[in-house]
Amino acid sequence: MKQFTYTVNDPVGIHARPAGMLVKEAKNYTSTITIEKNGKSVNALKLMALMGLGVRKGDTVTVAAEGDDEDVAIAGLEKFFKENL
Repeated sequence: MKQFTYTVNDPVGIHARPAGMLVKEAKNYTSTITIEKNGKSVNALKLMALMGLGVRKGDTVTVAAEGDDEDVAIAGLEKFFKENL
């Protein structure tokens, strides 16, 4: 399993539009991708679960990928977070 932590900079956090973009990005990989905040972890393919985390600006999340393409997935997701969140 590969993972990284990220502090969200988007003024409104992970709301509907970036959550939808994140789901779309996660679908590019075969690895299981999870997002965790304060001990609660959700599958990155589940839009409503992502929004249910209530991630706001300044919150730190842990992004993890486990599977055959975890190295590529974690690199792609880290790039996505830096560019979009």
